[in-house]
Amino acid sequence: MRESNKNKETQATIDGGTALARAVSLHLEGKGKEALRELDRAVESGDPAREVYAAKGHIQFELEMYEEAVKSYEGLISLDPNSTSAYFNLAVSQEKLGRWNEAAANFQRTLSTDPGRADARLGLGICLLHAKNPDKALECFDHCMGKTPNEETPMFGKAVALELLARYDEALELYKQIVAANPNAEEPMANMVHIGMRKGDLELVRDTSERLLTLRPFSQAALEGLAWCAFAGEDYEAASKYCAKLVELTPEHFERRYNLGVAYQKLNKLDQAEKAYFEASRLRQDHAQTWANLGVVRQGQDNAKGAREAYETALRLKSDVPEVLSNLAGLLEEQGMTSEAEELYVRLLQKSPEWDDAWFRLGYIRLTRGDAQGAIEAFDRCVQRKADWAEAHINLGLAFKQISEIEKASLHFDKALGIKGDSVEALRGLAALAIERQDHQKALELQGKLIDMGERSPELFYNTGLLLQKQGQVEDAVALYREALGLRPNFPEALLNLGHALKSQGRAEEARTCWRQALEMKPELAQGYFGN
Repeated sequence: MRESNKNKETQATIDGGTALARAVSLHLEGKGKEALRELDRAVESGDPAREVYAAKGHIQFELEMYEEAVKSYEGLISLDPNSTSAYFNLAVSQEKLGRWNEAAANFQRTLSTDPGRADARLGLGICLLHAKNPDKALECFDHCMGKTPNEETPMFGKAVALELLARYDEALELYKQIVAANPNAEEPMANMVHIGMRKGDLELVRDTSERLLTLRPFSQAALEGLAWCAFAGEDYEAASKYCAKLVELTPEHFERRYNLGVAYQKLNKLDQAEKAYFEASRLRQDHAQTWANLGVVRQGQDNAKGAREAYETALRLKSDVPEVLSNLAGLLEEQGMTSEAEELYVRLLQKSPEWDDAWFRLGYIRLTRGDAQGAIEAFDRCVQRKADWAEAHINLGLAFKQISEIEKASLHFDKALGIKGDSVEALRGLAALAIERQDHQKALELQGKLIDMGERSPELFYNTGLLLQKQGQVEDAVALYREALGLRPNFPEALLNLGHALKSQGRAEEARTCWRQALEMKPELAQGYFGN
C-alpha cells in the first residue's frame, strides 16, 4: 500500500552523491541495514536531504522499523510540506503502529490534494474503524466499492463497519459474498460466527464454526462458536471440552476461565468448577458473579468456610445481589447461625421485597425462636403474593397457635388442606388444635387419617392412644402405645400410660413393670404418685 521510491532511488544512483549511491546499490542487493548505515552518512557527504529521508523511510518500512520510518517521513515533510506521497507513507507507517487518529489525519491530508487516491481512502476507512468511527468509515468503503465493487478488502471493511453499527443482516450478506468468492477467508467467517451468536442463530454459528475449524484446527472464533452452541443446547459436556481448549490456548483469558467453570458446575463436577472459578477470580478479582458462583460450588463441596468467604467477597464487590444474600443466609442458617441469617434476609427484603423464598425463610427462623408475631408478618407476605402456598399457610397456622389464636390457626390449616389434601403437617396441626379444644372425637378422627396415610411417628401413636384411652377404647390404646414404644423404646410417657391402660385391664404385674421402666428413664414422673 505504501508508495514506492524505486524510480527515485535509481535516479539517485545516476545523479546523487556517493553515499546515497552506495545506499541504493546496497538496497538493490537486499542489504537494507547496510544501506541505512550509508544513508546516515549521506547528508554529510552532500547528498540531497529530501532524497535521503525518502530513502530511509522506504527501507525502514521494509525492515518493519515503523517508528524510525515515521521519523524519516516527518523529516521529509519538514523539508517538503506539500509532498502528497510523504503524507501517505507517513500515514501507512503510523497505521502499522496502531496510531489510528494520526494516520487518519495524514490519509485525509493526502486526499485533500489527491481526492481520487483509492488506497488513501481505503487506509482512512481502516483507521476510522479502529478509532471507533464506523459511520465515517462506511462512507470511505462505499466510495472505494463504487470503483471496485468486488474487491475483498473494501468489502470486508464495509462489512465490519456495518457490524459495528449493529446492521447485522447487511454485514452478514457481505461476509457471505466474500466467503463465496474466497472459501479460505477466515476473518469474515470468524465475524459471521460472532454475528450468529448475537442473533441467536444456532445453525449459522455451528455451520460456520465447523467450516472455520477445518481451515484452522485451533481457531478461537470457531471454538467459541461451538462452545456457545453447546451451552445453548445444554450439552455441557461438549461445552466443557471447547472451553478447556480455549483456556489451554489463552490461559490468561478471564471469560474463558469463567465459562469453563460454568460448564463444570452444570455437570456437577465441583472440584473442576472450583478450580476454574478460582483461576478466573485471580484474573479478575473485582468480578462479583465469579465469587458468587464460587460460593455455590464450595457450598456443594461442603466447604462452608470457603463458601462464606466467597459470598462475602461477592457482597463486598456488589452489596445487594439478592441471590448472594439468599445463598449466604441459607448457608448461615444451615450452620445454626440463625441470628446472622435473619439479618441477611431482612437486608435482602429491604432491597428486594418480591423475594418470596426470603420471606418464607425469615418467617421460619422467627417461628422456631418463638417470635410468632414476626413469623406471622413474614408468612402473611408469602400468602399475599402466592395464595396457594400450602407450606406458608401451615406455618401461619403454627404461628397463630403459638399465641393461642385458635380460630386463625384453624383457618390456615384448613386452607393448606384445601390446596394440598394430603398435607400431613396441616392434619397434624388441626389434630393438635382439636386436642386443645378438648374435641377428642375430632382429634381422633384426624389422627386416624394420619395413620391411614402411612404416618408413623412415636408422638402420633402416643397421642392417638391417649385419646382412645380417654374414650374407653383401652385395647386399641394399648396397641398404639406399643407401636409408639416400638419406634422409640425410651419413651417414658408412653410406658407410663401403657401401665395405666394395663392396670385398667387387670394386668397389674405388667403395669408395674411399665411404671418401673418409666421411672428409671424419667424419675420426675414419680411426683404425684402418692397423691397430694
